[in-house]
Formats: sequence, C-alpha cells, structure tokens
Amino acid sequence: MSDSPIAVVDFETTGMGPQQGARATEIAVVLVQDGRIIDRYQSLMYTGVPIPPFIVSLTGISNAMLKDAPPAEQVMREVAEFTRGMPLVAHNAAFDRGFWQAEMARADVAPDPAHEFACTVLLSRRLYDDAPSRKLSNLADWLGLERDGRAHRAMSDADVTAQLLIRLQRDIARRFADELGERVPDHALLCRLQRAAKHQLARCVAAA
Repeated sequence: MSDSPIAVVDFETTGMGPQQGARATEIAVVLVQDGRIIDRYQSLMYTGVPIPPFIVSLTGISNAMLKDAPPAEQVMREVAEFTRGMPLVAHNAAFDRGFWQAEMARADVAPDPAHEFACTVLLSRRLYDDAPSRKLSNLADWLGLERDGRAHRAMSDADVTAQLLIRLQRDIARRFADELGERVPDHALLCRLQRAAKHQLARCVAAA
C-alpha cells in the first residue's frame, strides 16, 4: 500500500531566526513517497532585507541575485499549494519551522493542520549512535548519500535531507521489523520516535 507524500523543506536565510529580523532568501521542497523522490520545488525569494557578507560567503546567494527574485509572499503561497495536506520534514526542524511559520504568516497563508515537522537531526540521534556528528554534510558522508550542488543551497540540502529521510525510514523498518511487520514508518511514527528515549524506541514502534 502506498504511503502519503512527505514534504522535505530547507530554507536559506539572512540570519539565525525571524525573531531577530532575519528573512528567508531561498526555499526548496522535495516530495518523498514510497521510498523515492517524486517531485521538487525551488525558488529564490525577495524580501528587501539585505544579506550579510558572511551569509553571502556561506550560501553563495548574493543581494544582486535576489533583485529579480519573486516576492517572498508569492513564493510562500506557491509552496503552500505545493505541500497542501502533507506533513513536513527538515534537518534541524526548529530552524526551518520558525521561518516557515513566519513567512507563511507574512504571506497571509492560513496554517495547514497537516504541516507538522519531523526532524532528521532528532531521528539520527536516536538511530545512529556511531555517527560522527549530526551535521547534514557529515551524516551524508557517513551514510554514503549523494549531493548534487553545494551545501547551504536550499535544493542541494533539501535533496540530501530527503535521501536521509528515506534511509531513516528503511533503517527503522529493518531494525524494528518484528514490531512493524509490513507497515511503513510513516510521518506520525517518525514524530513519536524523535521524542522517545532511546531505550523506549521498540516500545514506541510496537504501540504505533
């Protein structure tokens, strides 16, 4: 039986959080279903907030690149339609959730009840004890995931996170085969696992 699509989200921004006045500069969304990537969305987005030089150096996104980008409000309305009814995943989801909520509110988009975030950082902490770190690039290297493009660009990071999500689902299914049977580790289970203590993971899966 096919599982429902999950939308993997990544933002590039002008700073650490919307509470400090930072805004999004780029968003990418990668849709995952049945263990494979089925669709993608990416756009730069203009807000009028200048990008600090160290962020330009980190991401490669310059202020000049954003001059002809579509307004952030337009981009977020397109993203809301692209992800309608889908649960969300991000690497270090607290960061992306903050910008998602702030930019959707600025675009006057009503919250979608389906848009709950699961976090691949939290999940990797519970599943991969031997990982050298939880940084996306390090996890990708450790797991042998492929990167197309530079780190700290939204589509490249979203694509790697989508691969990580697929790997996590497969590893959960393999590790807890007795508890899951033929069931696919869906988004609801991922959200429960990311909050569970490591010694309670099997019990959490069995109760799902």
